[in-house]
Amino acid sequence: MATDKWANPQKMWDERFSRAEPVYGDAPNDFLQAQVFRLQPGMKVLVPGDGYGRNGIWLATQGLQVHTVDLSPVGVERAQKAAQAAGLRMTIELGDLSVWNWPEGEFDAVISIFFHLLPEQRTQVHGSMLRAVKPGGLVILEAFTRAQLQHSSGGPKQVELLYTADMLRRDFSPAEALELEEIERELGEGCMHRGKASVVRAVFRKHRSP
Repeated sequence: MATDKWANPQKMWDERFSRAEPVYGDAPNDFLQAQVFRLQPGMKVLVPGDGYGRNGIWLATQGLQVHTVDLSPVGVERAQKAAQAAGLRMTIELGDLSVWNWPEGEFDAVISIFFHLLPEQRTQVHGSMLRAVKPGGLVILEAFTRAQLQHSSGGPKQVELLYTADMLRRDFSPAEALELEEIERELGEGCMHRGKASVVRAVFRKHRSP
């Protein structure tokens, strides 16, 4: 069973995002930075679970049309203020992605960075991510694996919230896996993602229409 804090995730994220220090840093995720070669200025991207906006704001500075959605009102307000201060035009939306009205075939890419869901939500939301991209569109994802329980570098402490490559292969089975691997790496993303970590990284491409 998930612990009490996951019984009220909005409260948990509000508390984290209320801290003066950006708990996951200001810089974008490095796997995302390494994958940006797959994206072109003007493309439309969706960033679910973007918190206070560190990844979405960076993508907007790369010339992408960015739409972020997050459960935390505190995170969304912080992202909106940061985007405004940077002079960026973005859509920054408050929403529960497990019940959000996901569009179909609207985005060139969905960027999912450490966005963890319980099993009863995960399969549904991952399917919605794939449906949200156009034919030929991408899902770029990094998440913690079950081996992360051995480390103290961040992430959920409940096994049911952690992912495996096989799990993602099943969830995104209608798509082509361009990259899919579980690796050990060093995290340096603020005070809550720091140190040795076990992650799964994936890039899936939706099949083009025949």
